[in-house]
Amino acid sequence: MQLDDLYRRVIMDHYKQPRNRGLFEGDAVTIDLNNPTCGDRISLQLKVEDGIVQDARFTGEGCSISMSSASMMTQAVKGKSFEEALEMAEKFSAMVKGEEVTFEEEAEDIEALSGVSKFPARIKCATLAWNALRKGIES
Repeated sequence: MQLDDLYRRVIMDHYKQPRNRGLFEGDAVTIDLNNPTCGDRISLQLKVEDGIVQDARFTGEGCSISMSSASMMTQAVKGKSFEEALEMAEKFSAMVKGEEVTFEEEAEDIEALSGVSKFPARIKCATLAWNALRKGIES
């Protein structure tokens, strides 16, 4: 199996069986963003305590790239400090722009989206959830 095929399977798995999809009951930081270019939208919720992302969930609709990216991101940031989560967001943005980056083993599914760099119009789809994360941390 070629790497591109494996990456497609990872992306489609996250799209068809999204992790952390849904809403929290009770207090959570909520960020709503959309991508007017293609109609993707996300509502990201973060449970935060002492500068640590304790949990993350999302709802929304959009293409397989935006929804699988949201699924991967919510998995990857759990238990991370704000600083670590922002660093991951920076690395992700660099990766989808074609830069060489690596992620920790538990977040390596994210690397499946590296091929987005070949399709500049899809970069906004891939980064939507990550931009919501940044906005939530900064607020």
